[in-house]
Amino acid sequence: MTLEEFTRRFTAEAKRIAGFDTFDDGTSVDEYCKDVAASYHADLLYRDDGPEACAESDVSYWGEE
Repeated sequence: MTLEEFTRRFTAEAKRIAGFDTFDDGTSVDEYCKDVAASYHADLLYRDDGPEACAESDVSYWGEE
């Protein structure tokens, strides 16, 4: 799967789970996901899990201090 496809699917799933488009600090979820999805995609183990599983895992940490 290309980085572009992985990022598109990662972002869609993260936004579906979170239910918002912008973090409290004004950062867009799209911008955040573009950066973070690339790091998941670069690691073969995460890439094999798929973008949706990676997004679910990542979103589970949002809001924690």
